[in-house]
Amino acid sequence: MTSLAPEGPNAEQIQLWNAPGMGPKWVDLDERLNAMIGPLGNTAIDRAGVASGEAVLDVGCGCGNTTLELARRVGSSGTVTGIDISTVMLERARERIKEAGQGQVDFENADAQTHVFRARFDLVFSRFGVMFFADPRAAFANLRSALRPGGRLAFLCWQPVAKNPWMMVPTAAAASHVELPPPPEPNAPGPFAFGDDERVRGILEGAAFEDVQLEAYEEGLLLGGGLELDETIDFFVRGVGPLSRILSELTPEKVDRVKAAVREAIEPYQTDDGVRMPAATWIVTAKRSMGEPA
Repeated sequence: MTSLAPEGPNAEQIQLWNAPGMGPKWVDLDERLNAMIGPLGNTAIDRAGVASGEAVLDVGCGCGNTTLELARRVGSSGTVTGIDISTVMLERARERIKEAGQGQVDFENADAQTHVFRARFDLVFSRFGVMFFADPRAAFANLRSALRPGGRLAFLCWQPVAKNPWMMVPTAAAASHVELPPPPEPNAPGPFAFGDDERVRGILEGAAFEDVQLEAYEEGLLLGGGLELDETIDFFVRGVGPLSRILSELTPEKVDRVKAAVREAIEPYQTDDGVRMPAATWIVTAKRSMGEPA
């Protein structure tokens, strides 16, 4: 598969998610990441009201876990299209769909903010894949144009990082031993860019969506999908957290000190199933006007 050229308004994100330290790493962590956030995504899919025979667009589909779940729900009479900027993650997604024998699925290696959609969909869905656009209003206006009149939007995003101890607690513990990257500018593309519910509402209404609803959904997050404590620590510091980008520059001794600090911070959250920590998300839904021309 030819890699998507790093150009256009989201060139930086295209370059990031195709870099050796990101796309391939997320493929390697895919099973654990899906075990961790899959239950949240399935709840958002439930809220989306996916029906048999529908045409669905899965934005930021990554390795295809949500695409596969959506395909199961629309059945053989429906279709699902997954779109993502990461070439290597889409390669894994294609493998997953082929293994599952879901012939009603295809993929686009493209930028959802600028891609010209030929098909029209009943539902645009995303699990943590829409917080990275350089111009989110323009991106959602483009996604609205991919919906049929009366079509639906549903996505899952994180509430503010301060309401997500699963990220805050271990990161704060590590900060006493290593200098962390400066926090991003407010509203900059990133995992927590949609934490402000009023900002999200304004973006969607500005993109001409109607009936915008945000449901605060708070559920314990099983880090790594259920690992032993020390495995969970390694998963966090080398995988999903901001530390993963700087650990390679630390001495082994400093890495050990960071891991010890993280262990002390998250050990109180250890359960029989693994390390379960509080997490807060928004399940966002909206619609394209029924009266709007296709």
